[in-house]
Amino acid sequence: MITKLTGRIANVSAEIATLAAGPFEYEVLIPEFARRNLQLRVGEETSLHTLEYLDGNPTQGKLVPRMVGFISPIEREFFEMFCQVDGVGVKKALRAMVRPVAELATMIEESDVKGLSTLPGIGPATAERVVAKLRRKAAKFALLVGRDLPIAADVERDLVTEVFDILRTLGHSDADARRLLDDALGRSKKYKDVEALLHAVYEQRGG
Repeated sequence: MITKLTGRIANVSAEIATLAAGPFEYEVLIPEFARRNLQLRVGEETSLHTLEYLDGNPTQGKLVPRMVGFISPIEREFFEMFCQVDGVGVKKALRAMVRPVAELATMIEESDVKGLSTLPGIGPATAERVVAKLRRKAAKFALLVGRDLPIAADVERDLVTEVFDILRTLGHSDADARRLLDDALGRSKKYKDVEALLHAVYEQRGG
């Protein structure tokens, strides 16, 4: 499976980015929030973090391979998680993601069913299912998106995720754990391991 494509952005339309890589041009489906970013990069070399799926009706023997692309791997991970909600799937998730992942994750974390219902193709019933299935998982994305390239304070995503999970285990709510980590990561300091980042979190809390 192709998980990353690097090439020159030849064209960006409403739903597709075309990447020229060597002798090939790849059509990659993109959500609206990514389109707005990629339109500014036409002619430039960039990388898209991709996943593949088969589009069509298998009973009719008409299956077409497609690729979906994102600017960062954490956005791709959120999309895969979003697709797992009953009644969503790849096409509906692509259509719905008109806002940045950090905003969508915050809406889910805060159980904002009304806000989620305004997304294209996501009505109140689907919004309820999204919150029920993803609320406990969404805070990580609200914290990490935007810290990918480069991540604040040179901290690896898996380190931040591990400390986030530890804070929740210690009894902090998702929102409180995210706030504590935001404070620690905003100090322009490099943390070498989990212990160092946890120490910084509680040092800040104590101060």
